[in-house]
Amino acid sequence: MITPEHEQAAEGFNAGEVIIGHVSNTAHDQAIIHLPTLFGIDFSITKHVLMIWLMAAFVFITVTWAVRKRLKNDTLVPTGFGNALEAVVQYIRDAIVLPNVGPKYLQVWTPLILTFFFFIVSCNAMGLIPLFDILGVLDRFLFHTEHHSMLNHIIHGGTTATGNYNVTAGLAVVTFFAIIIAGSRAHGFLGHWKNLVPHGLAWWVYIILIPIEIVAMFVKPFALTMRLAANMTGGHVAILVILSFVFIFTGLFHSALAGIGVGALVSVPLAVGISALEIIVVLVQAYVFTLLSAVFIGMAINVHH
Repeated sequence: MITPEHEQAAEGFNAGEVIIGHVSNTAHDQAIIHLPTLFGIDFSITKHVLMIWLMAAFVFITVTWAVRKRLKNDTLVPTGFGNALEAVVQYIRDAIVLPNVGPKYLQVWTPLILTFFFFIVSCNAMGLIPLFDILGVLDRFLFHTEHHSMLNHIIHGGTTATGNYNVTAGLAVVTFFAIIIAGSRAHGFLGHWKNLVPHGLAWWVYIILIPIEIVAMFVKPFALTMRLAANMTGGHVAILVILSFVFIFTGLFHSALAGIGVGALVSVPLAVGISALEIIVVLVQAYVFTLLSAVFIGMAINVHH
């Protein structure tokens, strides 16, 4: 029987604070480099900002290296990593971009869609690697840095940049303006806005349709923002909640054996299963974001009502 004393003991471990602390990215509390606030915006460098820079550099260097290697060898048939990269590029171009934007604008919008896919899938995948947790272990047992050192600021909190709504909102804003540019390029600036609603309807229908279409313009990037960030955050939260059972049951029963038992029988198997599912989510969410971006851009180019 669990007594009030056991419940008080369990409260020593606050699962909510641990989980929020892991996935949050508060600039004031977790800034790696503190910068001044301008126009009410804190420009301090947080871990998610660092991860964005690292992943952007990783994508640029990796893709550039693969392409330069192929050009250096002067071969039309890539091998190894270059072959895999070309297969992904060709699939996205032919299966996602071409059916939506059409052959006329294929070369115009394929680079943007490819950039979306490789950046998002890289950020998603890096979130599955406990890079900063490993640094924390090394710091505890090997480096022994001070509590206020830069390394200690880095090792606290989550590392999935695409789990940050500011990051996904930034990507969605790029899609938002790409839609306007694509429509304006295909039909002219005024023609793009005229194409928001079908032509030849009764005047009073436009009173209803125009506000709906204007709202739909902002709903599209909002949906892109929420879907990607929520899915990437949700998986990490689920894993952390399941792993928290170890500490909760240890506190409830004042026994490390109880926590170990729950961990071995429940937490670890479930966490492994969810982690395996997250590998699929990493690819699916990158695919969905790029697919929807291509669909929205294609809708502005190929107007159908």
